[in-house]
Order: sequence, then structure tokens, then C-alpha cells
Amino acid sequence: MGTEHDRERKGAVAVNGPPASTRGRSDRPGSTQVVPSIDIEEEETRYLAPIGPTEPSDGRKQSSEPHAPLPVTTEELQRQIRELEARLKGMLAGGPAPEAGSVAPGGPETERSPREEGAAASASEPPPSEPGAARDVLSTDFYLRQWGRAGLRSRSEEVDEFGFDPKSEARYRPLFDFLYRHYFRIDLEGIEHIPGEGRCVVVSNHSGGPIPYDGLMLRAAVRREHPAQRELRWLADDFVYYLPFAGTLMNRLGAVRACQENAERLLAGERLIAVFPEGAKGSGKLYKDRYQLQRFGRGGFIRLCLRTRTPLVPCAIVGAEETNPLLYRVEHLTRALGIPYLPITPTFPALGPLGLLPAPTKWKIRLAEPVRFDAYGPEAADDEILVRRLAERVRATIQGLIDDTLATRKSVWFG
Repeated sequence: MGTEHDRERKGAVAVNGPPASTRGRSDRPGSTQVVPSIDIEEEETRYLAPIGPTEPSDGRKQSSEPHAPLPVTTEELQRQIRELEARLKGMLAGGPAPEAGSVAPGGPETERSPREEGAAASASEPPPSEPGAARDVLSTDFYLRQWGRAGLRSRSEEVDEFGFDPKSEARYRPLFDFLYRHYFRIDLEGIEHIPGEGRCVVVSNHSGGPIPYDGLMLRAAVRREHPAQRELRWLADDFVYYLPFAGTLMNRLGAVRACQENAERLLAGERLIAVFPEGAKGSGKLYKDRYQLQRFGRGGFIRLCLRTRTPLVPCAIVGAEETNPLLYRVEHLTRALGIPYLPITPTFPALGPLGLLPAPTKWKIRLAEPVRFDAYGPEAADDEILVRRLAERVRATIQGLIDDTLATRKSVWFG
């Protein structure tokens, strides 16, 4: 039986730890006491917890040599690959990302059967939704799937440098063929003036109201009627690319943003292009000014032809001015939106978006003989007087084609 002095001595040993001579040893298997060093004072070691069982259990110095890696079996590698694929699939589907330690390589996890793995993979995917359901239309995920990253996966990988997507054009081609044959019933004349190969510029009047269809219909006409079924690319006005969805759609269907650099790159590839020198002023003509050509800018298309030695084919489109007769245009409040004007037609904005649908008028497209610039050198593009004179000649040719076509037309609806 111990005395009071012995009990006090034992309590002090329990609090202050073993003597300094025995602190290098471990009284408990699998643990090591902290030894005072130059960084830790002797009286502070009593506040430190013992090192866990991962450290060496004896007093020997730990070897600095790295441990040899444990052999990994083929089944373990396959399991880790399946887990990484499941994580990647869940992240692409928009689900919550797993915790960082859930797929640690070589972690202690039980092997799951193929049925359990399939059930886990299907649980990580979002539930399929019924097409056309109201909850899908009201959800932001619906629009992300249609126009976001998920929608990009369904598009073609053959998009060219100007944004043309043959897959999108093939999807809308039946609609364009219907508009060409049955809706506008286009009558084409002079298609033989477009060469079968090589670069060429088609210059036409711009018409069609708020949403000009002349570029699309001219492309469809050349593709359908030309013996070589040439592909025509037309230069679109800048304001088209500010319209919601319309700019991207036109770009994927063959339109190219109008500028000298894009036109020269197209012609360098021996392409067939169409330009509308009137620009937004042509498509924004009031109904009382229909078929009266506006100013052809500063003759940029003439400079283009002179610089690249490209033949020019004048073109006249009759019938598009009556598809959306423009009665008035609001210009003061639309500048900030990037659009030249707000159209006022007999049906728009009274009928809302339905008022922008074109009327089924009869169209006629006339192509004149090509104008060649072989007698001029590339330096002629810097002659302002020559450029304006040639631009006025082309403008007069197109105006003559329009007047002749109007003189022989008996009806807006039947030609």
C-alpha cells in the first residue's frame, strides 16, 4: 500500500511524461513519443499528441529510401478507369461533382457488379424528359440543350472558316426548295452568264423588306438551275448579325459578313459571291420608292473586281419589294440596338412576329452579260473617278433590267 508521497510522484509522472532517459522508447506498441529537438522545447512536448501507427513503432531511425510501389492488378486498373469515366460522364451531364476522395486511385473500395455499376451510372444521368413538356420549356436546361454546349454537339464538324455549316443547310434545304418552286415561284433568266468555274461577282439590287430573302433565293436559284450547281455565297449587312438568332442562322446557311477582306478571301478561293451595294438602304426602301435603286455606296465592289481581276454579272430581282411592303420606318430609337430601323408594314407590328412572314408574290430574276475588267490593272482600284464611273454603269444596267422586267409583268401575284 503506497503512501501519499508515492501517489503524488506517480501523478506527476503521468502528467509530465516519462523521464528524459526513457522518452526515446515507446511504452505502447505501435506509437512513438516525441523527442525534444532544437525546434521543440522539452517542456512543450507534453502538449503534443503521440504520432499515429503509420510511423515506425520502434526507436530506430526511419529509412529515407522510398517504399516500393504496391503491384496493381488489371482488375484494379479497370475499376479505376470505370470510376473516372463515371465521374466525367456525370460532370458533362451537369450533375454534382463527386467528392475528391471518392475516386482516389487504389482506395479501399469494394468491387461492384456490372448491374450495380449500370444502375449507378444511370442514376448520375439526368432523367429523360418528355419532348414538348411545359416543364422543359420553362426550364433553363431546355435552352442550354438546344443552343448551348449540348446543342453544339449535333452540329457538323465541317464548318468552314466563314461559318457555313453544310449540315444546317441540308436541314433547311427542303424549305428553301419549297419557297423557290411553290411559294415565290421564281422565274430565272440568264443563268448561262455565270461561268461554270472560277471566281465571279454577282451584283444585284437589294429588296425584300425587313427580312430580305433575296440572298437565300439567289443561292437556291444558282444551285438548282446552273449546270454546274455552283455554290453562291452572299455578303450580308452588318445589322443582320445583331438580330437574335438570325445572324447566326444566316451565317450557317452561307451568308458572309460584308467587308473587303472576306470578299477577297472568297475570291482567292475561286468562289462565286453575290453583293448588294445598296445595303440597308435598299432593303429599307419605302413602298412608294420600290424598284428605284439607291446609291451604290462608294464603289467597293468595283474596287474588289479591279483588284482581283474578277468578272461581274449584273442581276435584277423583281417581286421581292411586295413581300413586306414598308410603309414607314422608325430610326431614332433603334440605333442603340444595332439595327437600322424598325419596320412598319400592313401586318407588322399589328400581328406580332407573324406580320414578318412574306407575301407569296411572283419573283423574277434576270442576269445580264458579264462585265470584264481585263483592260484595267490592279492599280486602277485607286482611281476614284474610274471607280465611280464603272459603278454608275453597273447601276444603270441593273436599273434597266428592273424596268424591262416591270414593263412585261402583268400581276404582282402571277407575274
